[in-house]
Amino acid sequence: MFETVAGFDWDEGDRTKCTRHGVSLDEIESIFGGEVWVFPDRAHSDRETRFLGIGRTAAGRFVFLAFTLRVRAGQRWIRPISARYMHAKEIRHYEAEIARRNN
Repeated sequence: MFETVAGFDWDEGDRTKCTRHGVSLDEIESIFGGEVWVFPDRAHSDRETRFLGIGRTAAGRFVFLAFTLRVRAGQRWIRPISARYMHAKEIRHYEAEIARRNN
């Protein structure tokens, strides 16, 4: 799904929402450099298909990200909507799920 993504589509509103919880734009982008657990965000997908992503930044911090995919000029772009660092319980669940998937 994300092998064909051209990059990130940031707008000012999303930049503000994403960094509100202290997560930098570089950290958000870096989670897609590793293993990301992605699932549909059905609760917020009334007007567009949204996803939730859980992954680790390049520095090892765990991030929870809401995003959508946009198509411009025939290319698919990730448009982050909101991000925050994960809580300890969420991290334990994520690590257990990744271990289960890798076995």
